Amino acid sequence: MESRHHERWSHRRHRLAHLLKPHSHESAQKVDSALESSAEGMRALWLSLAVLGATAVLQAAVVLLSGSVALLGDTVHNAADALTALPLAVAFVLGRRAATRRFTYGYGRAEDLAGIVIVLTIAASAALAAYESVDRLLHPRDIAHPGVVALAAVLGFIGNEWVARLRIRVGRRIGSAALVADGLHARTDGFTSLAVLVGAGGVALGWRAADPLVGLAITVAILLVLKDAAREVFRRLMDSVDPAVVDTGEAALRAVPGVLRVTELRMRWIGHGLRAEVTVEVDGGLDLRAAHDVAVRAEHALRHAVPRLTAALVHTDPAPGPGAEDPHRLLAHHAGSPPG
Repeated sequence: MESRHHERWSHRRHRLAHLLKPHSHESAQKVDSALESSAEGMRALWLSLAVLGATAVLQAAVVLLSGSVALLGDTVHNAADALTALPLAVAFVLGRRAATRRFTYGYGRAEDLAGIVIVLTIAASAALAAYESVDRLLHPRDIAHPGVVALAAVLGFIGNEWVARLRIRVGRRIGSAALVADGLHARTDGFTSLAVLVGAGGVALGWRAADPLVGLAITVAILLVLKDAAREVFRRLMDSVDPAVVDTGEAALRAVPGVLRVTELRMRWIGHGLRAEVTVEVDGGLDLRAAHDVAVRAEHALRHAVPRLTAALVHTDPAPGPGAEDPHRLLAHHAGSPPG
């Protein structure tokens, strides 16, 4: 009786929540949400491409005027950062395509491939900055117009920090690890621009080696952001999910009326959306329709509790009773066997 009263109260409370904040779980809305996320990511990419492209062009002009190898490293890095928008844009466009008989989960993984391209681009820019800096140390040359170099460095910092904030904010909002990694890349570019400013100051004071030394410092900074970006992309490729998100999902499932135990909860990212596979224990005496209702309530609770969750497959197991046969006995000989 008490359980039935609790279910009625939960149902009324949920209906009230829908009235205050209407929503739907229909497949059409799932598609609209994915399209909206991709469109927001595309806007962020094109804006950042325009800002970083303009910054790189201005800095390149100053490099030609001054011959600063530190500013050259910063310019190459900014240009590479701007160009990483292109593979991400391709990934966002592909991610909008519907699933097919061959790609049954859609094309969201293209975003992870774009993340690999970004990591390789960061590595290439680090190698070029290191080469130019070592060459300048071995073959010293004066740089001209250190004041103009300093101004270009300040512009580089402002442009990169603006782009970094935009990419990281949008990437976290839409769940794009690749876009967040690209934002971290831009933030490091901003700090390397400040390092160019220090190098220009050293040259103005008569220390000619300051410029190539700052170029080497920029290389180290690029390598540090490479480590962070590579780790972020690797985790996404390996289906890593924040354990706190799993804890939140399990807590929501345990609170569902009719769920006796959460046996399994697995999640994975596909593009910038999460999918879940769930196994819960229910009363073994429930009929098929009642067990299905529990599964639907479980998916519904999970969709509300976990941000960016686009779908969940919920399997119900009957709770073991005295003398009851193992419901998975037919699969016992597959336990621990390799696929196929």
